[in-house]
Amino acid sequence: MEQQRTEATESLLVRQGNDNLVYNEENGGLGDGGSVAVSDVTTILGLSTFVAACISFGSGCAVGYSSPTESSIVEDLGLSVAEFSVFGSILSIGALLGSAVSGKITDLLGRKLTMWILNLFYIGGWLAIAFTKAPIYIAEITTKHVRGRFTTILQVMVGSGASFMYVVGSFVHWLTLALLATIPGLLQLLLIFFIPESPRWLANVGREKELEAALLCLRGDKADISDEATEIKNHVESLKSFSRGGIVVDIFQKKYVRPLLTVVGMMVLTNLGGINAFVYYSGAIFVSAGISSMVGLITLAATQTVVGILSSTIIDKLGRRPLLLVSSAGLCFSSFLTGVTFFLKDFNWWDQGSPILAFIGLLMYMGSYALSAGLPGLLVSELFPINVKGSAGSICNFMGNSTGWVVGYYFNFLTEWSSAGIFFTFSAFCCANFFLIATMVPETKGRTLEEIQASITPSSD
Repeated sequence: MEQQRTEATESLLVRQGNDNLVYNEENGGLGDGGSVAVSDVTTILGLSTFVAACISFGSGCAVGYSSPTESSIVEDLGLSVAEFSVFGSILSIGALLGSAVSGKITDLLGRKLTMWILNLFYIGGWLAIAFTKAPIYIAEITTKHVRGRFTTILQVMVGSGASFMYVVGSFVHWLTLALLATIPGLLQLLLIFFIPESPRWLANVGREKELEAALLCLRGDKADISDEATEIKNHVESLKSFSRGGIVVDIFQKKYVRPLLTVVGMMVLTNLGGINAFVYYSGAIFVSAGISSMVGLITLAATQTVVGILSSTIIDKLGRRPLLLVSSAGLCFSSFLTGVTFFLKDFNWWDQGSPILAFIGLLMYMGSYALSAGLPGLLVSELFPINVKGSAGSICNFMGNSTGWVVGYYFNFLTEWSSAGIFFTFSAFCCANFFLIATMVPETKGRTLEEIQASITPSSD
């Protein structure tokens, strides 16, 4: 067995090198020889997360780009409201196109190669970034003890990227800002060759020797990965025995209906709850509420970064459901509060206090969103088995991005109809999302992916 491990490890381009002393959460200490239990955190796992985080940071840059640059772009290019609405929402269009094909690509080519290919599009045009499979990749390479924490790091980086755009975009020209946003993509392009492929994807395509090599690389050269490797192989084999002959066809089996409707519902309601409007046009919302765009965006950047870091530290302790419930309740209340602000402004009531309410409402909204922003994507990677995960992700992202584009494009027009009315509408959708989460979303913390999927989608219809 030891010889097999050594040969498997040597087949990788990247070795863990001297990372033999790794912290083991189960025995509470460091292992330096003999039979070592699986480690939750290793150098290669950290590097793999950093590579995925680079693309997440770039995603945040793309998401936050239009907010601080709106006025200067409109002035320099002479854009109308309709034209800038197209520009502001075009990221969702790119995500729509990508979500239609990225699930199939990631199942055929693997998580690593898919991220690398889409990164080329990101550097060239900022379109493919919104639908890369980084969350699925991180969920599949981490252990159950740190899966939530490491996956949430990706969303923290999305928030950090948006915050970077908010702050730096307040001081530099929009063309310079666009060039700066390519840096994360370049970093990932170089580093992605030094991380292993997802062990679960390797098992799904029958590359068992590489599966063991990837696990050893991720858990430590001396780790005992036999149980984990066996569990992954057995689970994949059981899925294949019940497959109906195609990746796309399999997702429409009866046993996947509930989790699919749950995650699709969450993504659709989150987008109808106005997140794209708040992210794309927060600078304009601050100005229309009588607040300095620069002050508002910088404060917003600090808020969502701090809350995002807090979320990543507590998710594996508190669980997914509590964060989702608190987040959706906060989104509902803050949208309503923002609506009240514009209602007061429309009637010229409490002119001195309404900007303060708007400021609180926007900060609370973005903070609430940052608390659970990456969780729908995490649930896709946790609830669906390897044979349908790509298709499930494509369907969920396509539906979510469809509604996201509608909100992003029509927001400027709807505010001309009724600024207060549109935020009250956002609040209603957030309220609906709260009840969906309370009744449909299972808790997944502390269980392996195989355990979660076996309990939610039994192997027989």
